[in-house]
Amino acid sequence: MALFPFCKSTTDFLHGRKAAVSVKLPHTTMDLRDRKVPQTPMETQWGAPLVWGETHNSALRRSKFGQQEIRAGLLTLVVGTYGQFIRRFLSSAETYFLPGQMVTYYILTDNPRSLDPPVKLGPQRQLKVLPIAELPRWDRLAYRRMALVADAIKDQISSEVEYIFCADVDQEFVAPVGEEILGDLVATLHPELYGRPRNAFPYETEEVSSACVEQDEGDYYYTSELYGGLVSEMYKLARACSLLILQDSANKIVARGLEESYLNRYLIDHRPTCVLSPEYSWWSSPLTAEVPVRRLVSLGRQCKDYDRQKKEEHKC
Repeated sequence: MALFPFCKSTTDFLHGRKAAVSVKLPHTTMDLRDRKVPQTPMETQWGAPLVWGETHNSALRRSKFGQQEIRAGLLTLVVGTYGQFIRRFLSSAETYFLPGQMVTYYILTDNPRSLDPPVKLGPQRQLKVLPIAELPRWDRLAYRRMALVADAIKDQISSEVEYIFCADVDQEFVAPVGEEILGDLVATLHPELYGRPRNAFPYETEEVSSACVEQDEGDYYYTSELYGGLVSEMYKLARACSLLILQDSANKIVARGLEESYLNRYLIDHRPTCVLSPEYSWWSSPLTAEVPVRRLVSLGRQCKDYDRQKKEEHKC
């Protein structure tokens, strides 16, 4: 018997709080926090760099891009109660995200007052607020986010920056995230699934879903916490995913990982030109392997496992 049900071909799809799955490993009581980062090549099987920040290859990439004047954007959505995270997100990005480069923060929000008083920004850094209609429910946001990203890129971002990265706001930069992350299409490995066998990946498997992944497809499982690239490539990604989400929504189909399922479907069909290691998306979990350097930490996913006292201590 096949492990996953048969799915439609990918050409059928593309021609015609968080969006993320819960990762569970059955039949084991092992705490994987002590497992080491698995040995891995510095590139994927299709030749894209697999980025670890302290390697020689990353130093070369920083040197190469550092000699250019890069205009980059960092986009995040701030809706409802997620406003509590924006100041920590921006302050940490000012310290660690593409230091020394021109960066524009694009804040899509239903409550611009959550940015008052303004966070002090350094030279060549600016913030732009893009108001959106109120999205009161988390699941509604998950289905609208790709469309909002596509519209923002088309209407404004594409004429202002060369690269755009999308990041969840309930994260904190805790170590440098430099020019080594730049590429045409950039995806980040899911920290709970890195080094796991292919059959552990929580791809969508329902054949009626546009996000369906067949048993013989898929190289990695990517997180929706951070992804980016050239604005032209990011527009294609966000537009394609939003159309597939709209198609499934019209048929009352809910993908297993919401938008993360569609992101992974797209990245199977359009392999990333740069893959970031779990250093660039990390949180404490029994399933998460240790990494050499934690660079971007998800407070939201970490806080989910805290008791009330710890949530208060970490201002969750």
